[in-house]
Amino acid sequence: MLTLLFIICLFLVFGKLFVFGIKATWGIFKFLMTVVFLPLILIGLVVLGLIYIAFPLLIIIGIASFIVSRN
Repeated sequence: MLTLLFIICLFLVFGKLFVFGIKATWGIFKFLMTVVFLPLILIGLVVLGLIYIAFPLLIIIGIASFIVSRN
């Protein structure tokens, strides 16, 4: 009986740690994408001469971030 209780508590604790790890990973991924990779991608597009793609992307992302920051 004590072993069963130990196994249940073990799954509860490590289940909560797993969920916390997934949430933390998602937050770090969003941060890296918005602060690091998105500007690098836009700069890369401009350097490669694809400013006709980079500029509309920049406008769309700017409008979307303005709308999301208002809510």
